[in-house]
Amino acid sequence: MHARTPKNFVLEERLERYADAIELCPRAYAGRWAEACWPLVPEHAGAGASFERVVLDLGCGKGVFVCEAAAADPTSLYVALDAEPLCIAYAAQHVCEAQLPNVVVVPWDGARVTEVFAPGEVSRIHLNFPTPFPRKKEAHKRMTSAAQLMAYRQILAPGATLELRTDSEPLFAFTRAQLELAGYELLWLSDDLRAERPGGAGSEYERKLAAQGAKVHALCATPGPAPADFVEPAPESLMDYLPEDLTTMDLSYLPHGMAAGILNFRNRDLRRARKGQRG
Repeated sequence: MHARTPKNFVLEERLERYADAIELCPRAYAGRWAEACWPLVPEHAGAGASFERVVLDLGCGKGVFVCEAAAADPTSLYVALDAEPLCIAYAAQHVCEAQLPNVVVVPWDGARVTEVFAPGEVSRIHLNFPTPFPRKKEAHKRMTSAAQLMAYRQILAPGATLELRTDSEPLFAFTRAQLELAGYELLWLSDDLRAERPGGAGSEYERKLAAQGAKVHALCATPGPAPADFVEPAPESLMDYLPEDLTTMDLSYLPHGMAAGILNFRNRDLRRARKGQRG
């Protein structure tokens, strides 16, 4: 999701002001995030020399979720990663203002996580509302494609988990199929997370969705046995995951990035239905 730049917002100034929370050379930390980011401040003296685990917020947005999660889990290091400079600026601001010693913000492409984490270094990955990229030609950009899920396997520790939240039912269905191809095992899933699992950290985007009446689809999975002969599947359009008959579809909320396509397909089905009635 692309964040909008507000009026009178000077990106460079914000990045410089909150630079203490930003790591510009993440490759140098691969394999030692938990130790290297341990805060050297008096209140942590004698409490050990590293965080207990590393949690990756992949596509952290403006940082609301990671700040809430990190505040509730001080023994874990949270690495908040995003490719959008504006999101990095906001996330770093939130981290600094909350004075969280267990969050580091990293400007980085999520498709290249294996370059900045060592094998087995990450205990949990959060994917909160990743861009769905509904068109077939952009399928390779989806952060839950089978190829990406195979990459995550390299950095996830034994027993580690991957948690997804999305407002896109087609992306949710697509992801479940991709998880199976990549050898993941589902631990739980929900078609209405806020109702079924209330409480816990939430993103700014998630709260906006709730105000619009959208349901949050969520799941948690863990890597099972690796596929013996993994073959990357052919790219698919997310339109393939829509119901066959869209004429009765609830239009009160349409997933981000798919509204135009859904309405076009629905109008097509309505035209066909009218022709069938006349015939």
